[in-house]
Amino acid sequence: MSVIVTDKGFSADDWPGAIASLEALEDGAEAVDLTNTDDPARLGNRLEQLGLIRIAFPSFSDGRGFTLAKRLRRMGYRGRLRAHGPLIADQYAMARRSGFDEVEIPDDLAARQPEDQWLFRADWQNHDYQSQLKR
Repeated sequence: MSVIVTDKGFSADDWPGAIASLEALEDGAEAVDLTNTDDPARLGNRLEQLGLIRIAFPSFSDGRGFTLAKRLRRMGYRGRLRAHGPLIADQYAMARRSGFDEVEIPDDLAARQPEDQWLFRADWQNHDYQSQLKR
């Protein structure tokens, strides 16, 4: 099982359909799983059809998924973007700034880092020191 983290806290996964791998993605699919090494250009003209793209983070120390999220947003993806894996609460603000809408974490991680630790970082827009430096 897993827990979905948003700016409002913890919730259950409400995505109703299947999530296909990039290799198994068929026309008409609404959701796709990407590894952190997949090239999003392989999605071609399917970005508008996809309601959910889930990007895998194999470990909290591998940040390639953040770059992939930014790239997808720059390519024009406007749907739901989900980070998936053992991210830690301290990375939540970076995930949101990179373009993710939500983070999916394993139950055991949610037990070690409860909701209040994630909510503490949910005010990510007001604590963006980089944008404050650009003023």
